Amino acid sequence: MAVTQQLARIPAEYLSTCRRSAGESPDGDPHWDPPQGDVLDLDWAPSLLERVGVLGGLDGVRLNALRQALTGDSVVDLGFLNTHPHAIGPFGPDPTSLSAAQVAHVSELLGQIDFPALLATLPDDESQAAALIGNDADSIVGGPRKYLLGHFDSLREFYRDASRRRLLVVLWWD
Repeated sequence: MAVTQQLARIPAEYLSTCRRSAGESPDGDPHWDPPQGDVLDLDWAPSLLERVGVLGGLDGVRLNALRQALTGDSVVDLGFLNTHPHAIGPFGPDPTSLSAAQVAHVSELLGQIDFPALLATLPDDESQAAALIGNDADSIVGGPRKYLLGHFDSLREFYRDASRRRLLVVLWWD
């Protein structure tokens, strides 16, 4: 199984409840099971999305919001989730989170990004566009444009719903 970026939108108290469950359960089960609709797998898209933002000339405020949406803000200890049956087994950078207020801010700014316009700044030829994006974008079946637009739209909708519901977002690589 490949390591991909994962996001979950949850109420703030959910982490505390899971941490407590892991400590009280004989087998360490945290009862981590956010609804499937509240989990987003961004695959390997994060660095590619950011690169398109840079290449497309996205202004600093919105580029920083995109980065924050992809990297989080505050380091959060999810070690208690590394147990069966819902082990997330985080790899790479430390898991992070965004508070509900940060989610609302990021969501607003993501809603202002015209990602198709950013993609339009790339060369028309898919192989040239992929070479410019880098990070193995040339290995994306069907080309990077459709892949990245789909992932950006999913990310924006994920944050929009988290903001509407006043949820925080937890990010990790699994």
